[in-house]
Amino acid sequence: MTSKKLSFEQAFQRLEAILERLNAQDITLEESLRLFEEANALIVLCHQQLHDAEKRIEILTKNREGEIEQTASKAPKTTLMDIGE
Repeated sequence: MTSKKLSFEQAFQRLEAILERLNAQDITLEESLRLFEEANALIVLCHQQLHDAEKRIEILTKNREGEIEQTASKAPKTTLMDIGE
């Protein structure tokens, strides 16, 4: 299931289903290992998607001295980061 590009929500939903199955008492060792490997791949996928989303979120703009610039209302000045796709 992880071979195609899943959305974060789809991957997280599959992780929840895997967890439920792993908690079942009638699961074989082989199935447990297969599900564990799939879950690991999904965790990596979710982590990467969260990391990518972080890069797209507004970033703090710093001045030449490395200090955070502020707006007139003393809120951190932000700018959108274009990471390209």
